[in-house]
Parts: sequence; C-alpha cells; structure tokens
Amino acid sequence: MVISEKKPMEEVIGFLKDAEKIILVGCNQCAATCKSGGEEELVKMKESLEAEGKQVLGYTILDPACNLLKSKKDLKALKNELKEADAILSLACGDGTQTIVKNTKNMPVYPANNTLFIGEVERVGQFEEACKACGACELGWTGGICPITMCAKGLLNGACGGAKNGKCEVSQENDCAWIKIYDRLKALDQLENLTEIRPPKDYSLQTNPRRYDVKKKEADATANA
Repeated sequence: MVISEKKPMEEVIGFLKDAEKIILVGCNQCAATCKSGGEEELVKMKESLEAEGKQVLGYTILDPACNLLKSKKDLKALKNELKEADAILSLACGDGTQTIVKNTKNMPVYPANNTLFIGEVERVGQFEEACKACGACELGWTGGICPITMCAKGLLNGACGGAKNGKCEVSQENDCAWIKIYDRLKALDQLENLTEIRPPKDYSLQTNPRRYDVKKKEADATANA
C-alpha cells in the first residue's frame, strides 16, 4: 500500500491562502488506513479550515482516489459544489491527488498529505517500507528480502563491510540488509546465490513517468506465441 502522512497545517493553509470555498476529497483505502485521509480525517480538516475562516462546501471519500474513471464518476456527486468552489484539498496520496487533478479541469487541487513510500502494514498504525518499484524485482535470488529497499546503499553484490553488530552504518536503527539476506539464504540452503556477480541495476526501467497496459501486453504475448 501507499503510505502517507498529514502535512503541517500551516503548509496547507498556505496553499489555500487565496481560496475561501473548499472541497475536501479523501481516499477510503491507503490514506484511510494511514489515518491521513479517511472520514475521521476529513471531518477534522473541515473543522480546522472553518476555524481559519474557510467555507467547506462539501467532501467525499473516493474508493480509491487513484482509479481515474471511478473517481471521475464519484466526483460528479459534487458537481454543484465544484462549480462554486475555489479549490480542492486532497487528503489522498500523491497518486490520488494527481488523479483528482485530471478529473477537475480549471480547478486548483492542493495536497494535504506527504506521500512517503510503498510499504506493508506491520500492525495497526505501524508501516514499513517494502518496495521501491524498481521495475526488475530481485527477490527471487535474495531469499525474498529486497536489497534495493532494505539496503541503504541499494547494493546488489553483498554487504559494504560497514555494518557493526548487525546494524547498517548509514542508519544504526536498521538491520544490515545483506546480513539478513545471508541468514535467510543460509536457512534456505541457497547460499550459492551469493557467488554470482550481479550486473548493475538497469535504471532505464525506472524512467519516469512509467505506463503499463495489460491489454497491450497480452496482445503482444499472443502475437509472439
């Protein structure tokens, strides 16, 4: 899931300095789970903006905010308010906010959240970064532990040698990813995976912005079968 957190309120008010009539939009999936964009957060934001003298014309929670066509349909419920509003405040992640932008022409859309990372839910309210979406997954030979995400240096050919007491030299709060990879491969009897020199990461796979078309992929696969 996409992990996000609330921006400082003074930053949000700064975005809205020239806007009096506001519409709030949240996301019922990732942002709601992170407590940055669900119904409770929208209600609190409404109260905070009204305390600043702003008028909140309405709010909606998209499910999810990042679905382009579904968001377009769901935002129609606020079509009258959108005609009157000065701005939209998005309590979704950066992806969801940009989806709202695409569906609301000639209307400024401002983010109320900072998007942090793609991660997993460890437990309620606790999240850990798990994937950098590098475009070529390395988990098949590292025992399911990502060296791109878990190693502060993103190394592909073993540890840097700077770890101390099992902790990363860059951040001693983090375990050394390569020690974890070694221990995992040893338990799986796959230590031979570490004897192969891996080529440099192909960063062209991360050329932004990226697109993925399932139907085109399937058509190409059929054509080449």
